[in-house]
Amino acid sequence: MKPIIAITMGDAAGVGPEIIIKALGDPAIYDMCRPVILGDSTILKRAVKFVGSTLKINSIVETNESIYEQGTVDCLDLKLLNDQLPVGRVSKEAGNAAFRYLEKAISLAKENKIDAICTAPLNKEALRLAGHLFPGHTEILAELTGTENFAMMLTAPNLRVIHVTTHVGLIKAVEIINPTRVYNVIKLADQTLKKAGISSPKIAVCGINPHAGENGLFGNGEEEGKIMPAVQKAVSEGIEVVGPLPADTLFFRATRGDFDIIVAMYHDQGHGPIKVLGLESGVNITVGLPIIRTSVDHGTAFDIAGKGIASEESLVEALRQAVELAPKR
Repeated sequence: MKPIIAITMGDAAGVGPEIIIKALGDPAIYDMCRPVILGDSTILKRAVKFVGSTLKINSIVETNESIYEQGTVDCLDLKLLNDQLPVGRVSKEAGNAAFRYLEKAISLAKENKIDAICTAPLNKEALRLAGHLFPGHTEILAELTGTENFAMMLTAPNLRVIHVTTHVGLIKAVEIINPTRVYNVIKLADQTLKKAGISSPKIAVCGINPHAGENGLFGNGEEEGKIMPAVQKAVSEGIEVVGPLPADTLFFRATRGDFDIIVAMYHDQGHGPIKVLGLESGVNITVGLPIIRTSVDHGTAFDIAGKGIASEESLVEALRQAVELAPKR
């Protein structure tokens, strides 16, 4: 049986609804999975007009009412918003709805009614205005599933990156990096790629400072104190990992094929190279959760919302990744 993939609509004022409609206009999606949208039917109908689609919206209240047919989009309608919601503007209503869509998806996953979650982008400011004090999807998923050891993994053509820290300021990131966290992320990288069929993943770990500290010349011994003990422990357990290595050359080496995945220390260290390689084809995967979750690797793009021009490429790739990672029925 093809896996059931729940697609959360994200922030309805952004491009999420439009890229969903565009993606589900591709017959290949229905060849590989059974998609169901968690969102608002009225917003999806508006998105159909924005992109000039001929798709029909099937509003349902339970997943077993889905028909999973090309040409019809099944929407589990939470009835939180209407089509008068302003496009391209931050609003607490849209922020709250984005949270509720994800909350419902997690509930369905726990009940084994869906096989994986694929998320359209939300807006962090809108989320906060609605009183949901999370930096993003990853932290919500971890909180609602009771997961302590998790990490954000990004993929783009020829590159995979997993992060030790994500949505914190740079000074705070350096402060909270420690050997236990670095080791846990190395372990998650190894386990995730082995599950994906890579029998002995080659893992490289970034340094924090320029030239990975240059043997203590730069920084305050962060590489020696925070990273090296984690790498040594992982090596002692048979994990094929090296580092810390200078980040300025490491990403090139990975794209050349030297490594299967890079462990980045902080947000921009890992996100920058991924987005250079594939802003429209990058995928965000949360690893360590009891639920499979993939996502587009871009934001709500309020500046082009409602114009029907946003690319669905990242969402299509995120759906493919969700299908690959989903447990087989």
